[in-house]
Amino acid sequence: MAQIKTAKTNPVSEFFSKLFRNQIFIPIAALLLLAIFNLIADPSFFKITLGYSSDGNPVLSGYIMTILDYGSELAILAIGMTLVTAASGGQDISVGAAIAISGSVVLRVLCGTDSRPETLQAPIIVAFLVSCLVAMAFGAFNGTLVAYFKIQPMVATLILFTAGRSIAAWINNNELPIVSDKVFSYFGGFLPGIPIPTSFFIAVACMIITALVFKFTSLGLYIQSVGINQNSSRLNGLNPEFIKFITYVILGFFVAVAGFIKVSRLSTINYSVVAKDIEMDAILAVALGGNALSGGKFNIGASVLGAYVIQFLTTTLYKLEVSSEALSAYKAIVVIILVVMSAPIVREKLAALIKKIKASSAAKSAN
Repeated sequence: MAQIKTAKTNPVSEFFSKLFRNQIFIPIAALLLLAIFNLIADPSFFKITLGYSSDGNPVLSGYIMTILDYGSELAILAIGMTLVTAASGGQDISVGAAIAISGSVVLRVLCGTDSRPETLQAPIIVAFLVSCLVAMAFGAFNGTLVAYFKIQPMVATLILFTAGRSIAAWINNNELPIVSDKVFSYFGGFLPGIPIPTSFFIAVACMIITALVFKFTSLGLYIQSVGINQNSSRLNGLNPEFIKFITYVILGFFVAVAGFIKVSRLSTINYSVVAKDIEMDAILAVALGGNALSGGKFNIGASVLGAYVIQFLTTTLYKLEVSSEALSAYKAIVVIILVVMSAPIVREKLAALIKKIKASSAAKSAN
């Protein structure tokens, strides 16, 4: 009889044990906690209304749509940050400044020498491709310092973090170009007839492209191998330096996509404010996704979900009328909790506690 009772309880305990060990458990748990909190505090938080833009196009609005919109922008950045973290065991703190540079390049190509052109001076696709090349070049610069000069990632990217916004302002001669073309505003807003933010579709496209690359190449496996043990990966015929280098170049591409969306939102740029502190959100999204900040095994889907959770948290704090200056402090608390929870000694203690609870439960069932 005791054996029968134990067999009945095992599947349930196994399910929760596997769920707890799963990497995506942390972002899902955080998402549920935020959803429950907002549901109790103010159910209208989840209200979505259908309205119309000045052009008469349908537009969905509400806190959830804000999360979907700005969270998609952060999710794009989190994809690249995850790869850099996994390969190099460090983070790129210059992505905010790099977004300012790539956005400035987009405006420079579209506006030319006139900061207020009546017509675009180049096709939008050309401006985007040029910004991709520039952002990837700066990514290559960071990657070279980290991979070949063996500089710690945070120190290496501190250079661009410090100088990036000045470079962005220099590209447009310290002017603030304005693009009046309506089509350009679609990428940071809504496509005509589609009430869902365009940024969401761009994020989905980036996820699909990344998934296809990992499916048809061994890049993901190589990145994990280098992150876990680069000496072993070298013995297996890999080039750890090049793998690290390429992840920074890939991050540069995603930075360009995020920068393109940023400048499209307002059709202009503010060099000192655009993407301010976004590097912290991107790193936090990676950590919240359960990815080890020291490198190695990674999960892109968990990081993307982590990005939406971070935006959920940010939107919730804004709704509670927390000042923008205090947002970083609240997020810092989340970072501390995540770092502590992901520490090996804490995980060992939790695993031991779960084993103890399971053993106690099994003993009670046996009795």
